[in-house]
Amino acid sequence: MNDSPVREFKDDLYRQFARIGKCLSSDKRLELMHLLSQGPKSVEKLAQATEMTVANVSRHLQILLDANLVKFSKKGNFVIYTLANADINGFLTSMWRLCESQLADIPRIKSSFLNQYEDLETLSLHEVLTKMEDGSIILLDVRPAEEFEAKHIPGAISVPLEELHHYLRELPKSIQIAAYCRGPYCVYAAQAVEEMRREGFTAFHLEEGVNEWQEYQTQNH
Repeated sequence: MNDSPVREFKDDLYRQFARIGKCLSSDKRLELMHLLSQGPKSVEKLAQATEMTVANVSRHLQILLDANLVKFSKKGNFVIYTLANADINGFLTSMWRLCESQLADIPRIKSSFLNQYEDLETLSLHEVLTKMEDGSIILLDVRPAEEFEAKHIPGAISVPLEELHHYLRELPKSIQIAAYCRGPYCVYAAQAVEEMRREGFTAFHLEEGVNEWQEYQTQNH
């Protein structure tokens, strides 16, 4: 039997798989994809969030575009990017989880950062959803408002981090509050909980974000 067609098939196939791998070899492109997993964003918004220049963001997005990982549309003078399809959200969530289980530095870095927030108490997604059902807690989404509008955990209230102080003025201190942001590697929720506790509220950190909530819903229905 001639193995040449088999070898050619395998080479062609894995060469295509490697196109995705090459795209993911950049820390900046991974951050851009994580941001896009939260909802559509303009090049300018992505540049602001990543502290990169618009030119650098555009260059990274072009590489992601060439591998069909993102797509774009025009809105007035702005170019708006999104992930190419919903499957990429699941892929990213699985990759974060795999990296954390295989690379000891990731939980170490994460713990080291969160330890700066004294007495930070984390509730599981199941615990928060259960408390929401019986009305014993409110859930705040402290991401930017446009990310909340794109998708959010049902029942959550949009309070971007920079608006939190004003929102807290309207709440009685007796109420329990949980906060979430972009998932396990986002810092907004921890910052929000610290501010709420400083103001005298009973506040909890929710590590999961909207993508983890969607996965939870799929697994439990």
